[in-house]
Amino acid sequence: MTTHPTGTREEWMTARLELLEAEKALTQRGDEVARQRQALPWVRVDKAYRFETDEGSAALEDLFRGRSQLIVYHFMFGPDFEAGCPSCSAIADGFNGSYVHLANHDVMLWAVSRAPLAKLQAYKRRMGWTFPWASSHGSGFNFDFNASFTEEQQRAGNMEYNFRRNDPVMEAGMAATPAPEYAAVAAMTGTDLATYTREREGMSTFALEDGVVYHTYSTYSRGVDGIWAAYAWLDRAPKRRNETDFWWRHRDAYGKR
Repeated sequence: MTTHPTGTREEWMTARLELLEAEKALTQRGDEVARQRQALPWVRVDKAYRFETDEGSAALEDLFRGRSQLIVYHFMFGPDFEAGCPSCSAIADGFNGSYVHLANHDVMLWAVSRAPLAKLQAYKRRMGWTFPWASSHGSGFNFDFNASFTEEQQRAGNMEYNFRRNDPVMEAGMAATPAPEYAAVAAMTGTDLATYTREREGMSTFALEDGVVYHTYSTYSRGVDGIWAAYAWLDRAPKRRNETDFWWRHRDAYGKR
């Protein structure tokens, strides 16, 4: 028998209309935050980054493919990984349809990872993905945009992620006794926890005007919840996220032991 409050249809409607007002206020607040995001100053990108793509070597400006806007998802797939991060993979499962619509609205969406292109291509085939995915292997791109860190930075505790020091996940990567749940997620990528946590998830956006690329925005950690489609569904399910641990897997691994 349910322990959740129950009631009549009339009681439900009264509560629902109260919630509707809260939802409208949240939508309006979200619109205001989006305006603040859009108003951030643009920072010129003068460094020449190179990427490996399915079409060959490319500069950052080439990733725009004729559009004026570029969104990069910092996908956790380091050179020593054997598979993509399961969290990033769950997020990227929603990219296939979206990138087509974005590309026809002056926005290119790319995933970028430090693993060599051949690894990314093999994993992309496994997942059945079609969205553009570039390798920044050998480039400082991920490091400069705070989505990757060196082993030296990790050992020294000199890592600023999500605009702060002492990120709990990164601290877990250097713990003397790794938390089992974190270690289990790292194992899904074929790496140890320290190696896994030197790569982090995030999103950065860029604008191209008069041949100049500008960095416009970056977000990390729970800042990418908004593009994780499964969570948008769960937040509207009866039991919401209902999680106490890392419950997600690579989508072809559910039911496997």
